[in-house]
Amino acid sequence: MSRRDPSRRQGALVRAEGLLVGYTGEPVSPPTSFRLDPGRALALVGLNGAGKTTVLKAVLGQLAPIGGSLQVLGRAVDERSAAFRRDVASVLDVDAHFPGLTVREHLDLVARGHGVRDAEDVVDQVVADLGLEAVAEHVPSALSSGQRRRMLLAAVFVRPRRLLVLDEPEQRLDLAGREDVVDRLLEEKEAGVGVLLATHDPLLLEQVADRVLLLSEDGARRVSAAEAVRELGR
Repeated sequence: MSRRDPSRRQGALVRAEGLLVGYTGEPVSPPTSFRLDPGRALALVGLNGAGKTTVLKAVLGQLAPIGGSLQVLGRAVDERSAAFRRDVASVLDVDAHFPGLTVREHLDLVARGHGVRDAEDVVDQVVADLGLEAVAEHVPSALSSGQRRRMLLAAVFVRPRRLLVLDEPEQRLDLAGREDVVDRLLEEKEAGVGVLLATHDPLLLEQVADRVLLLSEDGARRVSAAEAVRELGR
């Protein structure tokens, strides 16, 4: 089934009710409730330490909730499930790559490992979309930090996905790079992919996010993109 199949648009991709996540039994994030549907983008914002990344890790199955409820793809999170690994793609703040492979080889391996048809064509398109043509034959150690970030983002776009989970995808990107990411995420939404991201970037908040949830010591509340930008700029 194609990821553009409209039948996959039915039902929430992520549903959290009073979600509490933390470490050693102590919550880091405030009680957080939200629903993310296919073709929509939800941005989590807040100061450093507010719990944005912690919530993302719970959605990815890397941290178990302390309280509340969380469902991803209509069921409890199980990162060991083949369906979960197939449908959920993520980029966190980890510079993970295959050091001995070029950018193109890295992306080709990811695509073929996920059974993508016409992997070469898919990789070529994503390389062009994210401005990686000039470094496609370079190994990661020869790239700038911004170029490696583009490569990691490209890796989620060459594989199947219904849900994208992105932790500050704007990190280390210049304006042109952030604009490329915005364009690509808008295409993802149009294709029915849900996007859950933590970000501080006004461009992503204003052009990609359909809803914005502000996490703070006072709780989690829905705000406009403009209000989030003001809050983060204080």
